[in-house]
Amino acid sequence: MAQLIKIDQVELDAIVRKHAMFRSGRIGGARAVLAYHDLSRMNLSGSDLSHADLSGAILYQAKLNDTKLDYAVFYGADLRQANLQNASLVRADMRGVCLRGATLVKADMTGVDLREGSIASTDESGDITRSSDTGDADLSGANLTDARLSGAVAINSNFSDATLKGCKIIRASLQGSNFSGADLEGADLSMCDMRQANMRDAVLVGAMLSLTNLDGADMVGVLTDKPKGQTMADLALPLDEMMRFHTMWVGSNGQIGERMDVSRFDLREAPPFARACLTMMRGVGTIFYGKDFSDVQLQAADLHEADLRHVDFISADLRGSNFSGAHMNNARFQGAQLQPLTLSGGKIMTTDLSGAILRHANFSGASLRQANLRGADLSFANLMGCDVTGADFSEAKLVGAKINQSQLMVGRGEDGVLG
Repeated sequence: MAQLIKIDQVELDAIVRKHAMFRSGRIGGARAVLAYHDLSRMNLSGSDLSHADLSGAILYQAKLNDTKLDYAVFYGADLRQANLQNASLVRADMRGVCLRGATLVKADMTGVDLREGSIASTDESGDITRSSDTGDADLSGANLTDARLSGAVAINSNFSDATLKGCKIIRASLQGSNFSGADLEGADLSMCDMRQANMRDAVLVGAMLSLTNLDGADMVGVLTDKPKGQTMADLALPLDEMMRFHTMWVGSNGQIGERMDVSRFDLREAPPFARACLTMMRGVGTIFYGKDFSDVQLQAADLHEADLRHVDFISADLRGSNFSGAHMNNARFQGAQLQPLTLSGGKIMTTDLSGAILRHANFSGASLRQANLRGADLSFANLMGCDVTGADFSEAKLVGAKINQSQLMVGRGEDGVLG
């Protein structure tokens, strides 16, 4: 192994500044070449190190949160216990890296290459780390779309609520890892060792599981290609007809047409619902996973206990609707209206999100004014720029959520669990 180069924080900051100049095409800039450097416990948070060379570098306990590392080369690097929260690692070369105990919550790892590599690093005691070792790493909520993890060792790692669409994870060691709520649509998990893995509520639609060992794995609530309950083919009328009659029912105050009720159906095969009029519809326990509800009219609807994971509610009008107990992980609510709905006669309907699972949901720019979020799980949700005036956060989980103190002060129920 090459001799490690030791530098201090001042020297590192100078290299980062020159790299920024290189990235912007300014005179005097130079690409950051930090291959085989010992950067243990160094602070690189918030920097732009895209295309930097960190081959074989030691980044033990380094601060890389909010750092841009797109297309960077980490071949054989040691990233044990590093903080990569919110980092961007798009198409980074991470073959042979060691990520044991690292934090990659909400990291964007689209197209990252985590296959086996040949460089081995030494830890502080001189022990050789295993190549492609992500054991005990926290990748919860990370975006690993199209990432390549073939041959990776990720024993007991946390992939909960992560997006792993189209991932190639062939022959990986994933024993005891947590994939609860993870989206593995179209992923290739062939020949993986996933014994005792937690797959509860994971999405395995279109996933390849040839010769995969899932002995002892928790498969409760897993969403596969097999329908869960009745499908569109079992509806009393074609869905477009039901929606047309529903629009007539809403427009006539119930005089003509018929209210749309698709409760307990699996509607994953339905066309997008964007810009539709679905006011007062019923979809109790319905599976809407991944559907497009952007700009929809969905006031006073009953969707409690529905599966709304990865649903797009951007700019939707959801006032007064019941989402209690719904699964809404990674849903997008940017610009959505979830404040109370005022009916004729002055009656007020509060938007009910009590007990809903909203981990990693995005509420930026939305209105949650006076919404009922009692007992909801908002872990790692983005609430920045969201109006939460009068919202009830009693017993809600806000661990890792992006929310500032001034927002909580205008909300109600300050006994929420904060991280």
